Amino acid sequence: MRWPGAEARASGAVGMSSEIGIALLGAGNVGSGFVAALAQGRERHASHVGAPLALRRVLVRNRERNRPGIAEGQLTTSIEDVLADPHTQIVVELMGGEFPAFDYIRRALVSGRHVVTANKEVMAKRGAELLAAAAKHDVRLLYEASVGGGIPVVHPLGRDLLANEISSVTAIINGTTNYMLTAMTQQGAEYADVLREAQRLGYAEPDPTDDVQGIDAAYKLAILCGLAFHVQLLPEEITRRGITALTARDFLYARELGYTIKLLATGRVVDRELIATVQPTLVASNEPLAKVDGVLNAIQIEGDLVGRVVFEGPGAGRAPTSSAVLADVLDVARDIVAGRSERPEPARRTVRVRPPAEHRARHYLRVGVLDQAGVLARIAGALGDNGVSIASVIQFETDEEPETAELVLTTHFAEGGPLQRALDRIAALNVVRDVGMVLPMVGQGAR
Repeated sequence: MRWPGAEARASGAVGMSSEIGIALLGAGNVGSGFVAALAQGRERHASHVGAPLALRRVLVRNRERNRPGIAEGQLTTSIEDVLADPHTQIVVELMGGEFPAFDYIRRALVSGRHVVTANKEVMAKRGAELLAAAAKHDVRLLYEASVGGGIPVVHPLGRDLLANEISSVTAIINGTTNYMLTAMTQQGAEYADVLREAQRLGYAEPDPTDDVQGIDAAYKLAILCGLAFHVQLLPEEITRRGITALTARDFLYARELGYTIKLLATGRVVDRELIATVQPTLVASNEPLAKVDGVLNAIQIEGDLVGRVVFEGPGAGRAPTSSAVLADVLDVARDIVAGRSERPEPARRTVRVRPPAEHRARHYLRVGVLDQAGVLARIAGALGDNGVSIASVIQFETDEEPETAELVLTTHFAEGGPLQRALDRIAALNVVRDVGMVLPMVGQGAR
């Protein structure tokens, strides 16, 4: 079966005089950016594709709002108007959220139209189902903008790195939290203060839950793991922890150890099983990801042939996201004009996702204790009895309570289960005030 427009191309009817019809679902910040980019590059796009691109319908909630670059006759509040237009060949979904976006994407695919989306939630939760529908109906579903904004990573994983056996994906894929953690590192500020500043600057939403609790990053990691390892991974299978409990002291102690703290999204294949986590992590200062600051994103991929590659750039925003969306549209449009068949992604397999008790890592521990002789020996005993060995210890005085101190310990590699048993025992000691923070570590710091 050929795609829409292929027969006309074969007969010589599709050329610079014919149009590729596009419908847009959602005209918010990114949607309006896409409309502007589409109009601004009209002649260049037509040259690349072999036919002009024409915006035919724009689905919105409110038709009364003024929308620059969109004619009144193009606006609609009904998906039926979009699907009834015989000249629409590509549907661009920029609504966000799972519903009704999932249903609209599915209906567009079933109707024989190609879809381009930036919707990370839909692709993380229902991507496998939608990709199967696209393959069944000989159309394409592209989603470069769903991960990393303007950073090209979905296409390289799906094509350019396909010859590699990917062993790991490690990413900083949430600009809001990366801005906040950078500020805490550089300014010595507390979490609540940097959150307020991020909200004032527009980097954080009034309700920042999806960002600061790692939900947004988990959606994106699910997509990356699906592409990198050809597996089916749901967001709820990812071990997730946010940044809200971090304190300025953790950043000070991390720097003393030769590390910085980043919210890392990590997927690794170990013995044909998957480890998938989103969590604050001490990253050695000499690691490439430790130097990714502010609102930038970065994705680091390890392959057996290519070695380590890092993709870095703006991970969100109107212009970068519009760039990725428009690139997907041009890709599909060129195939429509050329009459090329769809290219399904490799089949995805089901794998066991290891629970936290089986995760093996080095760890940073911050423990509040009474400043007494023998405290360290008792903590070391609890760790040692559970097979966890100490790599280093630093004691810091505190001014919170008299005759108290804070111990910062780092461990050698240990599994999560034995470590948790040791921490439970440490927390029960009468000389311990609290186990303040436990974080994994990657790379080798200064100590």
